[in-house]
Parts: sequence; structure tokens; C-alpha cells
Amino acid sequence: MKNVIPAIILLTATSVVTADDWTQWSGNTRDGRWTESGVLTEFPAGGLKPVWTVPVGSGYAAPVVAEGRVFVVDYRPKQNTRTLEAVERLLCLDEKTGAQLWDHEWETHYRRQMQSYATGPRAAPLVHEGLVYLIGATGRVFCLNAVNGDVVWEHDALEAFAAKVPVFGVSAGPVVWKDTIIFPCGGSDGLLRALDRKTGETIWKALPAIHDLPYSSPEIFTLAGRPQLVQWSKDSVKGFDPNTGAELWSVPFSVKANMAIGRPVQVGNQILVSGFYDGSALIEVGPDSAELVWKNGGSGERPHQTASLHAVMTTPIVEGEHYYGTCSYGELRGLRLADGERVWEDKTLTRQGRWGSMFWVRNGDRYFVNNDLGELLIMRFTPEGPEVIDRTPLIKPDTECGYGPRRFANDLVNWVHPAYANGHVIIRNDSEIRRVSLQAKTE
Repeated sequence: MKNVIPAIILLTATSVVTADDWTQWSGNTRDGRWTESGVLTEFPAGGLKPVWTVPVGSGYAAPVVAEGRVFVVDYRPKQNTRTLEAVERLLCLDEKTGAQLWDHEWETHYRRQMQSYATGPRAAPLVHEGLVYLIGATGRVFCLNAVNGDVVWEHDALEAFAAKVPVFGVSAGPVVWKDTIIFPCGGSDGLLRALDRKTGETIWKALPAIHDLPYSSPEIFTLAGRPQLVQWSKDSVKGFDPNTGAELWSVPFSVKANMAIGRPVQVGNQILVSGFYDGSALIEVGPDSAELVWKNGGSGERPHQTASLHAVMTTPIVEGEHYYGTCSYGELRGLRLADGERVWEDKTLTRQGRWGSMFWVRNGDRYFVNNDLGELLIMRFTPEGPEVIDRTPLIKPDTECGYGPRRFANDLVNWVHPAYANGHVIIRNDSEIRRVSLQAKTE
């Protein structure tokens, strides 16, 4: 299918000093940093207007941008069926106009996962050296030509690797290492799989486990002078040699309901993680060993029971001797990195419902922050509290949170990490994707 979806194009008279693509989730370097200059410092009085808007299907998967193309994965129910039959799709759009360049779709079904969340792919694609890699919510793995959408190789992980679909659907995206692409896409003999980037052949497998696939994506950091692949899963945080898959170290950190979701954060030779039910932990890493520095949790999931930071989809950010994040019911919190103790809390910047979330990228000395209300904020974070520089609507929140109308006061949310590329933010919900300029106006 090669249909072209018309776009709504609005011209802007702006310029940018530096520009860059956004080739994978959380940015080119996977650390939530947007390094462009020429970016506005406050929003226009009339709010932000989209350069283009294109209809899409539903999904949580973030868009990515590479070499003039926008890539986004979506889902549509299969027509004339009463079961959870689905059509997933990778859509490629022209970055400047929104015109459809190509798409690739595949049929699957969502009967293996919690039906409240049977609403689309979760993991962002990754573009590298002319190839785009992705994994759907049911474990379909693809490598496609980024220019024309031709399939280079593919796997059905459920059949090829004896994988199982976790309760909330396959959510962890891949990471590139040298000539391999590493996916959490395997079965109990090895949840992690390093595949040859050009052929899809398995190079190594690691992380034997009896539990489901992790939701947290693997990260590769330089720790204690050597590259290490860090994977957070249901029962532990582990380090692996990314060349061989050999396990280097393991620190127990069991999480209820497998809700290890946000990515691990590197702080020098330390790793910070935070989970919904189980609080935060800081781990000190050596060349081939690691130890727990501290673990700070609480007695339950409710705000008055959470002692530290109990993040869900929001990856914490670290600034100096403090870290910041959204907690179990949307509370924005600042905490000491030395011990995980809270120093402040703010309840005005997200929906105050279960799993309230924010997604942020750093640009210079401030952050662009997307909350689940569909707003974009410009902020700073300090030990004294959050500073909101400006705040504006960006996209309509239209994703049902999965627990029915108003049970937790956040029945409609926007839970997608946007892409920041070439002076623009690209954001999607369950019905559209839009490109919005953040370039500072020229005189």
C-alpha cells in the first residue's frame, strides 16, 4: 500500500542557527538532549501553530526524524472483525511538507495483551545508516530501507525467538552497537538479542529469564572505562558486554508487575532507576561488578505512601546533586541524589491521576517539557523547586489511560515522547501527527 495522505501546510518565516535530526527515542545520543541553537525562549502570544498536520492511527510510539523524513508507527483495527485483529504500520512522511512518501503495514492481533491497552505500537523506530529498525506491540521486528520502505529482513519474535507478549505489549526499543542492533525481543533463553544489522542473523543472546520481556529499553554507557549495555528488567539491573552479551554484573531490584519502564540514567559511573511501585535506586558500577548505593521506596503506590520518586513512563533527569521526575500520580518531585530523599513536590503541571507523566529534553540551560495534558512547557529545575518560564497547548490529549472514564482523573492523556529536530517539535496522538516550529523569529 503506497497511498499518500494529504497534509495541511502552513508556511513560516523563521530561521535556525544549528539543526539536527532526531534518529531514535530520546534523541540521537539517547540522553534527552536537544543541542540546536536559534530556538525560541518563550511562546508567541497566539500559541503555537502547526506547520503541517497528518492523520494517523493510534499508538504510543514516538516519532523519529532522519534525512528529511519523519517515521512513525501506528495501529488501526482490522475492518469487519469483532476480535482484536489489528493492522500495524510504519509511516514515512516528508519532513518539510508532511506528504506521505511510503508506508509498510502488517497484520497482527492484540489478544495476548491487556485489552485496555490494545491501542497501538509502543517503541519508537531507530534510523541508522539508511536503515530503519522497529518492533511492533506484538513482537514483529523489521529492518526496512529508509528511502523506499523495502523490507531488508524481518522476524516474528514470538515464532523465531519463542518470545511472549507482556501484559502491556512489547514496549522496549532497540539500540545500535557497531554492526549489531540489540532488541529485547527473545524468550526465556535470552530476552536480549543482538542481531546483525544488515542480515538479521542472531549474533548473541543474553538475559535468560522466566519472566516477560522488559519494558525498559537497553542503554549503552561508558562505565568504569568500558562500554556496558545496561538492561533493567523485572528482577534486577544488569550490565553486559555489548560485543558478546556476557553478563558483567547484576544488582537485584525486583519491581512489581514488571513495571521497569523508564530508561536507566547514567550519572558518572552510577546508574539511577525509578519505578512505579518500588521507588528509586542508585547503583555504583565498576568494570565488571556493581553494588547498590541506596534504594528508597515507600509502603504503597499512593502519593502519601511514596517516600522517594516512583516514576512510571517518565525517565528522571539529574542536575548536579539532585534529580527530578514525576511520581506515581503525576506529582513532580525534586530529590537528593545522595539518598533519594524528597526536597520538594509540585502538583500543578500534570493531570493528578494514576501514572501522570512528563517527557523532557534539555536545550541549553532549560528544558522543553511535554506533559500528559498535551501542553508544552519551557522549564528549569532547581533544588528550590520548578520554574515554569512559559506554557502553551500543543496537541489534544485523546488516549484513554486504560482504566475507564475518570476512574483516576486522567482518562484522556497524551503519553508520547515527541521528536525535536531541525528547529521543530514533532508530536503525535491517537489521531494525528503534527510538526510545529520552535525557531526564534528573525527580525
